[in-house]
Amino acid sequence: MKYNLIIVDDHKMFLDGLLSILYLEKEYNVILTAKNGKQIAKYIEINKNEKIDLVITDISMPELDGISLNKIIKKNYKNIKTLIVSMHNDPEMIENLIKNDVDGYVPKNAEKQELLKAIKTILNGEKYFSKQIKDIHLNTKLAKKREEEIKLTQREIDVITLIAKEYTTQEIADKLFLSKHTIESYRKNLITKLNVRNLAGLTKYALKMKYIKQ
Repeated sequence: MKYNLIIVDDHKMFLDGLLSILYLEKEYNVILTAKNGKQIAKYIEINKNEKIDLVITDISMPELDGISLNKIIKKNYKNIKTLIVSMHNDPEMIENLIKNDVDGYVPKNAEKQELLKAIKTILNGEKYFSKQIKDIHLNTKLAKKREEEIKLTQREIDVITLIAKEYTTQEIADKLFLSKHTIESYRKNLITKLNVRNLAGLTKYALKMKYIKQ
């Protein structure tokens, strides 16, 4: 049985390298290559009845990136599998792709054997994520769990919000009708509780939790 593959990547050298690997594998038939996701989305839409088994795509591409392309495929063409091959290892990108049911993700510097293993695994109906990607995903999940476990009191939220707004210790004390010493204690406790190193870390956390608007 032959599988029909599509490859989309705006780096010609990588595209050519991938083609040369796949041409040696008798069960794979590369029916199309493209430089951006828009071309692929259009092709799939026009050729709805064509058997397309797998789309191998990069993330960063002009016009339509790999994240958006995966989303379109998974929403409209359930029978088409998707494999991301990219240098990106940004946790948010990985989370987004997993949330939108991507079938696999391997880094561009993966060995040829791992790439072929990923393709084979996905075409057999399973997911395939390289160790590096799995580790990032796991660490992100653990970090989110830790964040959810952290509960700040209303007073701590008041203090961290004013710190993030660049109020001095004295100004915060005056505003909250507390002593300067109490505010300093709050600040030290918050640094420990949130596992950050300094005031910049507290500010970053306050922004992330939307205590203050950017």
